[in-house]
Parts: sequence; C-alpha cells; structure tokens
Amino acid sequence: MSFTAYIIVGFAGMLGMMLIGLPIATSMAFVGILGGLAAYGMPFINSIAPVVWGVHNDSLLTAIPLFVMMGELLLRSGIADRMFGAIGAWFGRLPGGLLHANIGCSALFAATSGSSVATAATVGTVALPSLHQRGYRMSSALGSIAAGGTLGILIPPSVNLIVYGSLTDTSIGQLFMAGLIPGLLLAGFFMLWVLIQALWDGNTQREPLVPLAERLRLLKDLVPPGVVFIVVMGSLYSGMATATESAALGLTCALFFCWRSGRLNWALLQNCFMQTARTSGMILLIMTAAFILNLTIGLTGVAEAMTEWVTSFGLSATATLLMLLAFYLIVGMFMDVMSLMVATVPITFPIVSALGVDPVWFGIFIVLMCELGLITPPVGMNLFVVHGIRPDKGSINDAIIGAAPYVVVLLLFSLLMIAFPSLATWLPQAMR
Repeated sequence: MSFTAYIIVGFAGMLGMMLIGLPIATSMAFVGILGGLAAYGMPFINSIAPVVWGVHNDSLLTAIPLFVMMGELLLRSGIADRMFGAIGAWFGRLPGGLLHANIGCSALFAATSGSSVATAATVGTVALPSLHQRGYRMSSALGSIAAGGTLGILIPPSVNLIVYGSLTDTSIGQLFMAGLIPGLLLAGFFMLWVLIQALWDGNTQREPLVPLAERLRLLKDLVPPGVVFIVVMGSLYSGMATATESAALGLTCALFFCWRSGRLNWALLQNCFMQTARTSGMILLIMTAAFILNLTIGLTGVAEAMTEWVTSFGLSATATLLMLLAFYLIVGMFMDVMSLMVATVPITFPIVSALGVDPVWFGIFIVLMCELGLITPPVGMNLFVVHGIRPDKGSINDAIIGAAPYVVVLLLFSLLMIAFPSLATWLPQAMR
C-alpha cells in the first residue's frame, strides 16, 4: 500500500472512531500514537511529553478560558436579554420582524463571547419564547438563530481563530482584524435573506413601531458589549496588550458590567467558573490530542507528501480552494468544528501556503468552513442547541429546514471571499 493510501486509511479510521461515538480527543490521540509507533517504535512515546508540555505552557492559550468566562458573565448577568430588546426595537419594523433581531443580537454577542454554541444558546434562550408567543414560524426562527450563532467564531474575539493561530503560528491580532469585515458582511447577508424570504412568502410580519425617544433610550443597553469589544480590540491593536492580556481586560470589563447589573454573587460566579472549566477543558484536551497527531504528521512527512501530491496536479490556488470547499462541506457534516479544524489544518495549511495563499485569509476561510459544519446535519451542533431550547416540542427537522437557506448563503459568501480575498486581508494590512 502506498504512502498516500496509509494517510487516507488513517484519516478514515479517525473519522470512523468519531462516528461510532468515541471521544474526539481519544480518536485523534489514538491515530497519532499508533502512526508514530508504526513509524518509529517506542522512542516515539518519549517525544510526546515535551509536545504536551509545550502546548499547555503556551501563554496564548490562556486567552481561551478568559474569553469563555467573559461570554458567560455577559449571558448570566442579563445583559444579553436587554441587548435583544434594544436591537428588536430598531429592526422589528423590517419585514421579518424579530428575525432580524436574532441576527443582529448574534453579531453583537459574538463580539464578546468567541463561541458559536454560546451565541446560539444565549440568543435562542432570550428570543425563542418571545418568537413563539408572537406566532413566528418556528423553522424560520430556529434557522436564523442557528445561523446567527455561527458568527460567534468569525467576529472577533474568536476562540477558533486563537486555535488556528496557535496551530499555524499566525498573528492573533491580524486574524481578529481580518474577521471583522467578513463577519459584519455575513451578518448583513443573513439579514438580507430574512428580508427576501419574508417578502417572497408574503409574510411581512413586523413589530409595532417603537417611538424614536424610546429607541434612543434603549441604546444604553448596547453599551456593555460595545465597551467590551472596544477594550479587547483597542488594547490589542494599540500595542498596549497581547491577545491574552486583552482577554483579561475584556473579562474585567464584563465583571464590572455584571456588578452594575446587580447580579454579581457567588452563585453566579460558581456557575460561570464551572461552565468555563468544562468548555476550556474540552477545547484544550482536543488541542493536546491534535498536537500529538501533528507530531506524527510532522515526523512522518505526511504534510510534505500531501503538498507534493496536490501540487503535482498543477491546480491553481483558486481551483485548490474550490476543492477544499467541497471537502470541508462534506467532512464538516460528520465532525465537530474544533476537531475539524485541528485535524485538517496541519495538512491543508502547507498545501495552500505552497500555492501562495495568505495565511491570515486562509484562517478566515477555515472558520467559514467550520460555520458550515455548525448548521449542516447530522452533526451540526447549532441545530441541536436551538432545538434543545425551543419552547414547543417539535421535530429537529424544523431547525434543519430553517437553516438550509443559510448554508447556501454561507457557500455563496465563501465563493465571494475566494473571488475577493481583500475582504479579509485589507483591514489587517491597513492597520499594519
């Protein structure tokens, strides 16, 4: 069997173990250790400990629990509830009504949470009871929240961009700035689809007009997430703080606003600490397994072999990216987004780098592919999140049907990014 065949078998075996229910980290570590033992024998085991220590000794990864904790505080302090009300007052008169508020609130909360699942769960918890009470079609409501939640890993700060930067040694600050314009544009395209769908169906459901004075008064509820975002991005790009330090500053602001809301107490903090530990532990365990797998990939020359194999076809960078788009669309249906990223980036990154693709741009492309995985069945995590918090007892098919148009929007937006890469690269270059 050829070397390429061994690579395919190893990847297929890892995917198969995930599909039968084995933990993601276990599947990746097993394939990595087995491959390393097959290539180098027992001496390979001695090289694992330094790799694991190096992963957990990276101060950059401290930003992950800090950003997760920041989102938890803003969620449990009631700031998200008031934020949805303020955005609903401004966008509720558009055809589609509060569905626009779902997208807008998701975009704003994404700028403070760094997590798609947390964004979908937060906005869904706040919005779904109100949407159900007002008679909105449940499939449209679930689809807009599931799609809006995907913005959590694109609009900075983003945990996934931190992981990508750690895997590829790419500037976190550049990645954060690169995600800003695509994130806002994608939110705009989502809202455009809500408008088109409402007009196409003849469903011009709108919320009552809120007086201008009241809408202006409600703008104060958008101040906390806005301040957190400005502090994080401003401190990072002014050179005052590293990515980890900016996360700590953002967390400090979140604690302040939580205190101002009157909800800061030991029970709330304990809940936030526990959820942050669970989420961060899951992410860091997957990353540990990924670096063990990456060690095997590096020592056995898998990345170099795959790069030579792909470049031997003489494909252009655009053609290669289109192939990767199809690959990620299919594989993303069956893998968790974090495992999708850490398992494939060590192989795909050297390929696109050899073709001259900007590493910052490719980071945004990878995140878009992860967004597709979040709303495509059977493993679309956001679909299960919004279905689990819906107020009625309907089928998960409602969430799948409602999210399907947004999959098309994401695919078209990804093609737009390939055609116009400056959408992601212009702002980092300008800030540089």
